[in-house]
Amino acid sequence: MSRPTTTPARSSEQFPAQVNRMFDRVAPRYDALNTAMTAGLDRRWRERAAELADAPEGAAVLDVCCGTGELAVEMARRVGSAGKVVGCDFSSEMLSRATAKAGGLGISNIDFDHADALRLPYADESFDAVTIGFGLRNLADHRAGINEMSRVARSGGRVVVLEFTRPRQLPLSAFFDIWFDRLVPLLGRFSLDAGAYSYLPASVRDFPNPQAVATLMADAGLTNIRYRILAGGIVAIHLGTKP
Repeated sequence: MSRPTTTPARSSEQFPAQVNRMFDRVAPRYDALNTAMTAGLDRRWRERAAELADAPEGAAVLDVCCGTGELAVEMARRVGSAGKVVGCDFSSEMLSRATAKAGGLGISNIDFDHADALRLPYADESFDAVTIGFGLRNLADHRAGINEMSRVARSGGRVVVLEFTRPRQLPLSAFFDIWFDRLVPLLGRFSLDAGAYSYLPASVRDFPNPQAVATLMADAGLTNIRYRILAGGIVAIHLGTKP
């Protein structure tokens, strides 16, 4: 049986399961393709998101939709051996890669959990900081995902959202369209799952603009919300504080 090359509509009941299967399939080449697609800038963007999370040594941090653990590892380095990071994801293959990565780096203050970002299995106000890197757009309900992140953040804790966005001004907007709509799917062929990397530009195109994301964060009860646009408008990092 051939694999589907399109992802069902976000409102479809099949959306979460098919996205989950898609990430299971691309997990072995996920890091290499991310580096290729972003010219290696994705690591710097995660470092910036970790800086804005401002989690002190000894803090408890949750990284939602942790994927292969890149942002979770960065947060673990920052909170130190007295701190604790939990990375959660819906994809078992991604979690397997994340666990192996942390072990290979000798980082022991991370736990990786299989969890649904729309129904996080953690008590209210469990974490000093909550992050998500390039995962919010993959959720069936962006609002519910942000609400859950806010719920598990402690009073005074920060919620940080790192995500792709679309540049609005020429010439970068034209370059972005060419890169994401044409070249990224070509790169995806190296993952043996071209359909997965056709999904990426579609998911970015359908994702709310930065101001709309800020509004969702405010609706979730977060305060002092601000966002920074990086790489000429390709990436946005949102920051909010749990009152």
